[in-house]
Amino acid sequence: MKLYVFGTPGGAHVNLVAVLDNLGKGASGAAVQNMDLMLSA
Repeated sequence: MKLYVFGTPGGAHVNLVAVLDNLGKGASGAAVQNMDLMLSA
């Protein structure tokens, strides 16, 4: 996860942006499904 903090001049407002990449979760799920298909034949 990456966190970014942006502020306005004078400090009136602060924005916090979080970026989460969950491609790894999808890739590991696909790998388990492929292994299951290969071993159950």
